[in-house]
Amino acid sequence: MFKSKSFWLTAVLMLVLSMFLVACGGDDTTEEDTGDDTNTEDTEDTNEDEGTDSDVPEKPESLSIWVNDEEQQLDAYEEIAASFTEAHGIEVNITPYSMLDQLDGIGLDGPSGQGPDLFFQPHDRMGDIHLQGVALPLEFTADQEARLADYNQEALTSFNYEGNQYGIPAVVETYALFYNKALVPEAPETMDDLMTTARDLTDGDQYGFMMNALDFYFTYPFLTGSGGYIFAQDDEGNYNPDDIGLNNEGAVEGAETIQSWFEEGLIPEGADLDVINGLFMDGNVGMVVNGPWAIPDYEGALGDDLGISILPSVDGEVLSSFSGNKGWLVSYYTDHEYWSTELAMFLTNPESSATYYEVAGELPAHTAVTIDDEFMGPIFEQTQYAQPMPNIPAMSKVWEPIGDALTFISQGEDPQEVLNEAVELIKEDIALMQQ
Repeated sequence: MFKSKSFWLTAVLMLVLSMFLVACGGDDTTEEDTGDDTNTEDTEDTNEDEGTDSDVPEKPESLSIWVNDEEQQLDAYEEIAASFTEAHGIEVNITPYSMLDQLDGIGLDGPSGQGPDLFFQPHDRMGDIHLQGVALPLEFTADQEARLADYNQEALTSFNYEGNQYGIPAVVETYALFYNKALVPEAPETMDDLMTTARDLTDGDQYGFMMNALDFYFTYPFLTGSGGYIFAQDDEGNYNPDDIGLNNEGAVEGAETIQSWFEEGLIPEGADLDVINGLFMDGNVGMVVNGPWAIPDYEGALGDDLGISILPSVDGEVLSSFSGNKGWLVSYYTDHEYWSTELAMFLTNPESSATYYEVAGELPAHTAVTIDDEFMGPIFEQTQYAQPMPNIPAMSKVWEPIGDALTFISQGEDPQEVLNEAVELIKEDIALMQQ
């Protein structure tokens, strides 16, 4: 009536064996029909199109950015954004928004989901941006890190705050040496050359060299060229507001040079930028220090006699001018960190930077761009030697005391004593701010 145990065991074994054979046959058929080699190649090609990183997230349908509401900048970024959409299939929605108002706006719109994925800011607002928590600390893939190596590293670091990289630099602005070729056929290469030319040309109503020597923004290279500094920096670029070098030996040496310009009559006391510009455009000054914003007026006045050069060197090192940088930050409230970062890097890559320069006229923070212009080219070269204005709140306490110190120095007071007093006042103001 009942089957034996051996019978059932044999039946089970035969069933398992038949299932095994069917499975093997199925694998063979699938491999033949689909072609594993072809699938592997297709997969690899797709990965290459999307980037070398295997963890690239899915693309969003669109990204939104706030662009400073100046016509030329909007025109430039509309063209660049269209190129990004063509390359990646992601729409970019542009909202014109004053750069100076964006920080307040993103604090209001971001939490409700009405803010942008990217916004545009100057680097010296990083302290406020960090404290308000409206920008996302960026984490880069290996591929992105490799691309960042070709940016102006000082400009890149200027968007780093307390060890967090918050932005990708787009624009670098600085100043350089302008000269009248009718008086100065070739720009001086060293400070000694500049001083010699200044003395040789200064006679009566004609001056060899003039600059706004009471403005710390412009005098920074001369106060720091021999070793002065504002705040000490560690290896990662973080500033130490307790270590101020504006009254050290190098800074005093620079202040003595500035004082000599007034003592020797090379720069008349009280000469402001308006006076200097007027004299230079009238052909009565050989050399001045100014920025690219002065080119249209200077070229209109001097024509082919206008020349521009990097700043002269001291002890073989080109003087470091102050720079102001502007760049793209990823909103803390974005849902698309990776693709927002990719968009920021696309907006600032060599091709996009060249387009932005051609349309908006601002110098790029990417070093691979070639600026083929007799005036802007030297200023772009100077950006490679420029030092960003410190991006910490303590910097706000430096401008007025050092500006006052420069006035006292121009009037003949002892540079060491004046700078000592200025630095002491800066330290007191910073201490009060930190309470």
